Amino acid sequence: MTANWKYGAKLYDSGTEFRVWAPEIENRPVQWVYVVLYDENGHLTEKIPMNNEYNGSWNCRVTKVKKGQRYNFEIDGAGVKLDPWAKEVTNSAEFSVVVDANDYQWQCNDFSMPHWNELVIYQMHVRTFPDEDRGPQNQLADVIEDLWYLRELGINAIQLLPTSEFAGDVSWGYNPSNIFAVESSYGGPKALKRFVDAAHANGMAVLLDVVYNHLQPDDHGLWQFTSWHRDSYGGIYFYNDWRATTAGFGDNRPDFGRGEVRDFLRENALMWLDEYRIDGLRFDSTGNIRSANDTDNDPGSDLPEGWQLMRSINNTVKQFYPWKIMIAEDLKNNESITGQANGDYLGGAGFDSQWEEVFYHGVSHALRLPDDSQRSVAEVAHSLSNRYNGHAFKRIIFTENHDKVADKPDRPGRLPDLIEPGNVDTGWFARKRSTLAAALLLTAPGIPMIHQGQELLEWRRFGDNPDKNGVDWDRYCTKTDCPSCYKANGGCTPNGQFAGIYFLYRDLIRLRRNWFDNTRGLRGEKINVFHQDESSKVLACHRWQFGGERDDVIVVANLSNWTHFHYVIGLPRGGGWRVRFNSNYQGYDSFQTSLVTSDMDAQEGAWDGMPFHGSLNIGPYAAIILSQD
Repeated sequence: MTANWKYGAKLYDSGTEFRVWAPEIENRPVQWVYVVLYDENGHLTEKIPMNNEYNGSWNCRVTKVKKGQRYNFEIDGAGVKLDPWAKEVTNSAEFSVVVDANDYQWQCNDFSMPHWNELVIYQMHVRTFPDEDRGPQNQLADVIEDLWYLRELGINAIQLLPTSEFAGDVSWGYNPSNIFAVESSYGGPKALKRFVDAAHANGMAVLLDVVYNHLQPDDHGLWQFTSWHRDSYGGIYFYNDWRATTAGFGDNRPDFGRGEVRDFLRENALMWLDEYRIDGLRFDSTGNIRSANDTDNDPGSDLPEGWQLMRSINNTVKQFYPWKIMIAEDLKNNESITGQANGDYLGGAGFDSQWEEVFYHGVSHALRLPDDSQRSVAEVAHSLSNRYNGHAFKRIIFTENHDKVADKPDRPGRLPDLIEPGNVDTGWFARKRSTLAAALLLTAPGIPMIHQGQELLEWRRFGDNPDKNGVDWDRYCTKTDCPSCYKANGGCTPNGQFAGIYFLYRDLIRLRRNWFDNTRGLRGEKINVFHQDESSKVLACHRWQFGGERDDVIVVANLSNWTHFHYVIGLPRGGGWRVRFNSNYQGYDSFQTSLVTSDMDAQEGAWDGMPFHGSLNIGPYAAIILSQD
């Protein structure tokens, strides 16, 4: 499917057609609209009157306008405005630019989206992920150079924080000023296409964060786009009453009740999926789309037209791109978010999956507590088993994300630093418990997501300053200009202090993805937490997809500082059980203990409700994964 062109600049062989929405509102007519053309130095060269289509829209076709032409709209009573549908704007969003949407030649044309039960997502910020800050321009190119690192880690889906144009060059991206344009400091539209192309060539899907719950107020952009507005409200693109006020973002909620605004947002979503080959979208703060107060089960603040917008987008995606994943950040554990969208007005919102707080709170809360006696095995067990609409993969699970680890005083911070504040690099507890959390994350039913740097035990909080908040690549490798570096020929062994933690995550991810065809159950929906001992603080669960050899998986987690010798657990099948992973392995980190945990043979006799049993040694704060050949 190709997104419908409604407004903006449409390039033809004979020139360019412009169309803009500037309606008459409450007897405040727009008397005239011009396309204003500029040269490459930003000097005005011509103003061309547009034709009133008498349906709220204005248009004109200009034969001499080609790709790269700078332009804006001048609107009666509102002044000069950027094109809301512009696919490129100049740095600092001063001019709109005519773009040829078809002038990129894709190189990777055979990429297939991984099945959702195989996804392992890596959340990334374009500015602060790369191993080197090369300046404010074309930052997506810097990320492309480091895709080898994620490929070797085993990542098969990258979630980019928002890439739409924002004011200035430095931002997380949640203040979008021009949602159809790619941020100029990231490199613009071609840079994003090159990035997606390169990620696909490396076997990784690309998911994109989109922000439709609020739009950045900008006098040169959407804000008071025509002369019609009330008091200080935002005009035709925004609510102009109490519904304008969002929870945390200001008086700038789009007016989902206007068909033209819903089309504006819907076509934006489809553009990313179609023109940029994005493999899925994550909607920011859907609570602010469906509720004026970002609340749940609150009829007084419900926004039915917001529900309608989400259903419309998700139904269209399911019709034309059923393999692409649509994700909601709602964080209220409401099953309606991932419930089926039956038409435009009934049922759920129709998202495929949603970010979940249950897992985060259960695992993160349990492992940050200083005293083992405070830890609840039952709380962790519940977080492993939760699901929506009866399906585990309708939840995105994490122990860190950009909001939780943000460099802000009201945010919790990185899990290792929460465990052992100020002592992550030399602390024993921070390493042991955070890697235990990683094992729980990557073996639980659901779609796991890790935040950039988490695989290196990063303790610095996330922000938009690469020096202060970026990924510290020295934790992976300190060598520079190494002729045998993996980036050159695959021969490098990293020497960073936390390279072993990277390999721990790599091994977990490979098992999660059934890399060696002996842990298929980790891709399955099914889980039975069959062993919960609050006295020993040991938990064990059975994971499976279909069951049987190479499918049944046992995960054992010790939530305490005690070492358990010959600890007995139940087993679903007889025969040998092989240790596929042990977080206590000293090859991952010298802080691990020298305890040996060996393969075991199942013994007849029921235990933990299972028909067989076996015993093994379990290190402190250790996770062990077992399966059969």
